[in-house]
Amino acid sequence: MNRLLSLIIALSILPLLFIISLLIVAENGLPILFKQKRVGKGNKLFWIYKFRTMKKNTPNIPTHLLKDSSNYYTKLGPFLRKYSLDELPQLINIMKGDITFIGPRPALYNQKDLIQRREKKGVHMLKPGVTGWAQVNGRDGVSIKEKVELDYYYMQNKSFLLNIKIMFITLLKVIKAENVQI
Repeated sequence: MNRLLSLIIALSILPLLFIISLLIVAENGLPILFKQKRVGKGNKLFWIYKFRTMKKNTPNIPTHLLKDSSNYYTKLGPFLRKYSLDELPQLINIMKGDITFIGPRPALYNQKDLIQRREKKGVHMLKPGVTGWAQVNGRDGVSIKEKVELDYYYMQNKSFLLNIKIMFITLLKVIKAENVQI
């Protein structure tokens, strides 16, 4: 059922994906997508897909570690990130079964502290998601320890109603561009 819903959503936003793709190519050429190694359910590694928001020669490190990240963004990049439009290609990951809509955000393969803390709580056995309880309660503004506690809360209280709540809060935060670090 989840993949059918993903397919319906993907088809409905196909025109938006096409327009964003054309804008990326027009500004900075190919590739359109950026892929990054992430940790999935059971600590299995997979590639997550996003629209490319950084210039081609950007070092492959987390954005917050770049000396002056503003020098590396494409002109369209900050807008795509502010409204989380760069995340739309993750529908590919959902359809492949790597992630789901709601769940803990997949860790970067080199975020050892986050991975180890999730293992201790059993959170690593959840399928990661595009958005989750930790994201609607602070996104990147919470510490690793707090993030894992929020992920653990989600694991303990996972339900259809909690997922609906997370989805609505996510939509509100995306519209308001809250807690976005660019």
